Amino acid sequence: MKPILFLLFNLIIITHSYGQGENKQMVRLAKLVIDSTQLEIYNTYLKEEIETSIKKEPGVLTLYAIAEKARPTHITILEIYATPEAYRSHIKTPHFLKYKNGTKEMVKSLELIEGIPLLPAMKIY
Repeated sequence: MKPILFLLFNLIIITHSYGQGENKQMVRLAKLVIDSTQLEIYNTYLKEEIETSIKKEPGVLTLYAIAEKARPTHITILEIYATPEAYRSHIKTPHFLKYKNGTKEMVKSLELIEGIPLLPAMKIY
């Protein structure tokens, strides 16, 4: 199994639970390739955006970023939002817009993969 598929499988099944009954979470992976000459500054933007989002936005349940060991410019971010509305609110925040606008020239490629939590009651610790 390819490493990214293994990661996707494992991360999707250990998601946060939100509320009772029907799962309304929005879950996805963002796969990015970053310009190697700008990787350090990109990581600074990413860290600030994730920390601020988790601290200030209750609808942002998880933003978990990893860099591939063999290819550190290949970054995957697990995104879990309480609802699609929480995501739509998130992308309008000043901290997200600062990240998006500040890194747009650094991102060589971006792929968004929508996911469905297989075990939404599981939590990430």
